[in-house]
Amino acid sequence: MIDKKEWICEMEMKNIAVNNSTISYINQGKGQPIILLHGFCGSSAYWSEVVPVLSENYRVIAPDLPGHGDSKTHLENYSIEDIADILKEFLDKLNIGQVAMFGHSLGGYITLAFAEKYSHSLSGFSLVHSTAYPDSEESKKGRTANIEKVNHEGIKTLIDGLVPKLFSPEHLNEEYIETAKQIGYRTPTEGAIHALSAMRNRPDRNSVLESTSLPVLLIAGEQDQIIPPEKTFSVSKANIKQTIMKNSGHMSMYEQPSDLIAAINGFMGTI
Repeated sequence: MIDKKEWICEMEMKNIAVNNSTISYINQGKGQPIILLHGFCGSSAYWSEVVPVLSENYRVIAPDLPGHGDSKTHLENYSIEDIADILKEFLDKLNIGQVAMFGHSLGGYITLAFAEKYSHSLSGFSLVHSTAYPDSEESKKGRTANIEKVNHEGIKTLIDGLVPKLFSPEHLNEEYIETAKQIGYRTPTEGAIHALSAMRNRPDRNSVLESTSLPVLLIAGEQDQIIPPEKTFSVSKANIKQTIMKNSGHMSMYEQPSDLIAAINGFMGTI
């Protein structure tokens, strides 16, 4: 397994100013462009085992989302749609006309918003342990409670409670837990709060899956405790491929990286 800190040091992080934000990102490899969007309280480091392999055949871009990692934003109370707008300007500044977008969890919500608004800029897209459904009323209450928790107890308490739930029971080892926690601790308090609010307020986007003619890859973890497969596989169509990551929870990029890479490569071969 590649050490995350070592990978971050080896990969030069670049920065671009877009829409009252500064996006920090990895840009590695050549060829058809792929963009990888991490999940809540993650960063580009989530993809440390995926980027080196994919970049052998593709141009792989892995940004820190606004309010996460090393990316900064002056926007307040921003929505999932606002982040999609930032990413569109980000890709424009990189002179990328079309990209295959892979969104993990929160990144998947952003991917759907991007596909709804900027489908012409996509060659295809994927939800990785994500869903087109909105939050349930119970989940919305949970987001609000977590906002209060971050406000009163700080980011560390939130991350300590969240991270163990991300992995299948089979993969609750110290290396996974500690790595994900260290990445999560770097999330600014404001970034976590704004992201929680944005996720709570996002709409149902199953209509995006139902109407798109783009190639779509839906990836679910067999043992995902956050978003079970039935929530990911909400729409079945000829242009939508459904893939189960066996023995994986919410974090196949950690738990089953070889299988995730194979799924991405297989999908890219159809675009």
